[in-house]
Amino acid sequence: MTLRRSVVAFYALLFVALTLFAGLFFLRTWGEVAGIEAQERESRQRLAELRTHLAHQEEKLQRLRTDAVYVERVIREKLGYARPEETVYRFER
Repeated sequence: MTLRRSVVAFYALLFVALTLFAGLFFLRTWGEVAGIEAQERESRQRLAELRTHLAHQEEKLQRLRTDAVYVERVIREKLGYARPEETVYRFER
């Protein structure tokens, strides 16, 4: 009878130990998954921002290729160019 109780107690302790190990493993894995999901959300948001920025850049490039008035304005603003009869005044911001 004591041998049988000892075997049952051993299996019960083994079951409890395996359950605790599995529970700790699950909690650690769950934490990792939550961290990866948060990183994925941030990456998706960053991707959306970059796609918007890319669309704006492509629009600027298209205007630079096709719109002469826009090209002249950009050259005047960025490089400070002027026509021969014009005077450019620069103010510090």
